[in-house]
Amino acid sequence: MATILEGEPGFVAAPDPWTLRIAAALDGSDPARAALVAGAPAGVLGIDLATRRRNRANGVIASVQGGEIVVDVRQSFGNCPKYIQPREVQRAPTESGPVEALRGLDRGAAETVAATDTFFIASAARAGEPAGGVDVSHRGGPPGFVRIEGETLIVPDFTGNRYFNTLGNLVANPRAALLFVDFEQGDVLHLRGTTEIVWDGPEVRRFAGAERLWRFRVERGWRRRGALPLRWSLRARTTAAQAPR
Repeated sequence: MATILEGEPGFVAAPDPWTLRIAAALDGSDPARAALVAGAPAGVLGIDLATRRRNRANGVIASVQGGEIVVDVRQSFGNCPKYIQPREVQRAPTESGPVEALRGLDRGAAETVAATDTFFIASAARAGEPAGGVDVSHRGGPPGFVRIEGETLIVPDFTGNRYFNTLGNLVANPRAALLFVDFEQGDVLHLRGTTEIVWDGPEVRRFAGAERLWRFRVERGWRRRGALPLRWSLRARTTAAQAPR
């Protein structure tokens, strides 16, 4: 599962090169809560939308106690700011509603996906092996870049860092989880399903700038209204041409 954790500035600390301490209380209604336990593999994406900086880390959860998650980091690397839309963040009072379980895409979920310019994907490969693990990554594009066909999302894969972490995982294990954030309302949409990569062909060429695409078949979903006490305002929309390669 993929989720988002928030806190005051400095709530994530690295006391040494191999440890991340995340001071964030876990919401009991979060569908990812059950996976955040000691000994479980974890992928972390630290992203500052205001500066368009991001860094990814993968490892194992060492402990979860006292409102703190400690991650034993095995890999860490930066990514370029490509496709990250710059947004300013501010705190806002919020009242979270009950989690809504979805068997597929209802009208509200489809509207969220259709309007998005940003989402996050969690993937995994050989998670039970020393060289395997889980990962979470950002995906972005112009509003509407994710298309919907029934219960399937069609996602173009644009040129990026050329690490192919996510695609490599999906080749080995097609299971994935997506996370969509409503930056204006603080709502969060979690989706879980199975992927299929389309490497070439007329379907790929219908997406301007796409090198390939992947389909995500929605199997389950959860909507958490007002889950985040944060609101983001779009500063200025960027294009791929404005981001360094």
